[in-house]
Amino acid sequence: MKFQLMIIVTGAAGFIGSCMVAHLNRLGYFDLVVVDDFSREDKNKNLEGKRFSHKIHRDKFVNWLGTNHKLVQFVIHLGARTNTAEFDINLLNSLNLEYSKKVWQKCVEFGLPLIYASSAATYGNGQMGYSDSHDVCKKLLPLNPYGISKNEFDQWALEQERKPYFWVGLKFFNVFGPNEYHKDRMASVVFHAYHQIAKKGRMKLFKSHRDDFNDGEQLRDFVYVKDVVNVVEFFMLNRKEEHSGIYNLGTGKARTFNDLASATFKSLSLETRIEYVDTPIDIRDKYQYYTQAEMTKLYKAGYDKEFTSLEDAVDDYVANYLNKQQAYF
Repeated sequence: MKFQLMIIVTGAAGFIGSCMVAHLNRLGYFDLVVVDDFSREDKNKNLEGKRFSHKIHRDKFVNWLGTNHKLVQFVIHLGARTNTAEFDINLLNSLNLEYSKKVWQKCVEFGLPLIYASSAATYGNGQMGYSDSHDVCKKLLPLNPYGISKNEFDQWALEQERKPYFWVGLKFFNVFGPNEYHKDRMASVVFHAYHQIAKKGRMKLFKSHRDDFNDGEQLRDFVYVKDVVNVVEFFMLNRKEEHSGIYNLGTGKARTFNDLASATFKSLSLETRIEYVDTPIDIRDKYQYYTQAEMTKLYKAGYDKEFTSLEDAVDDYVANYLNKQQAYF
């Protein structure tokens, strides 16, 4: 049993947030404050069987923290509007920018350490590379309003004279794994592949609409959610002031969608059968063809765990979660 720390997890009913709650439970932390809007039953299933002490609606959280901050030891802010096809700029500014500013300001006011979710969507088409150097943030050109909202918060955070005594922003690359069942179109390719294969014996991938990439050879840095929560744990337990800042969170190894598809078929002991389809018009000009996290900064901060290989991660996800239908992390 760990010494009980009250830890806040926002976005707790979502994909990564609920996996974070489960991971903290496995580490022996049960005095958790879970924050979300809790209006969707399909998301609430992510919290079934998990232990926590308080459940706070996101609209009431900032005021709740103002009253109860003396009980809190850490804030993990994962709540956001994460739909990359969302074009309601006012909604994204409200949830991803202004709300995050309020959380940051409360952490400053009450002396609370903070970890928050940024995104690799901030890098746009990668023309500025994928370095998590703070000097790069102002130069980035995200391809969609979601990425813009995340990059604007990163820039705002870096510009603040008053910062939490320890803070980390994590630029999540292509995270996949259990508890994404509610994400519909935004769920990972592994999730969609599994269900397409189960139904039709084949799966669909986007064609390439660029001459320099073959179909299915678009490259992404796919990272397993179990590795993501390990990195959050590392920073929670190793909160050195000099390590405050923004970090990439990928594997550092870009893989093709064809690789990912093949791994999914292999985990199901089936022959690979892929159908290539046109990328939807609404996202075609905002589609990333290559992402690969530069990970040197994280390792220099002391993180020393190996990231799960794509093949092993897909096999674990398929065998221990997707094949069990209602298996949640």
